[in-house]
Amino acid sequence: MSTQQKTVEVRELPEMTVAYVRHIGPYKGDAALFAKLYGRLCGWAGPRNLIGKDAKFITIYHDNPDITEENRLRVSVCLTVALATEVSGEIGKMTVPSGKYALSRFTVREDGFQEAWDWVYGTWLPQSGYQPDDRPCFEYFPEEPRDGLYTVDICVPVKPL
Repeated sequence: MSTQQKTVEVRELPEMTVAYVRHIGPYKGDAALFAKLYGRLCGWAGPRNLIGKDAKFITIYHDNPDITEENRLRVSVCLTVALATEVSGEIGKMTVPSGKYALSRFTVREDGFQEAWDWVYGTWLPQSGYQPDDRPCFEYFPEEPRDGLYTVDICVPVKPL
């Protein structure tokens, strides 16, 4: 894996309203798919002046790939928007619930996301005193990728064991 801090901060996150494009089916390791989905979202948001300095890009994973059949996995690429933002067509709108999340920041190449998720769920979570709760987990991208490296916060909703 590329550089990573391998520390996790558990904190309350506020509720977020997001506009999204959803994909149902396999997605693991498919960088072209994510580029296409984010391209469609940004193609919609750009002309509406929704991509400002306060906008956050997140990818929500609705299903556990260890449980859900690959062709039924749901993933949504999202942009935070104002509650009153109107959407239509393939652009949906939903609320990401507030609550306690474990945030772990990584800097990875395209092929390093799975290893980062594996570390959070396989190494940190079992010894943390927390367990995942029912809210969806997501990736937050605090900055644009640079030189093939992505800075990502893996955000897992948690509750005490």
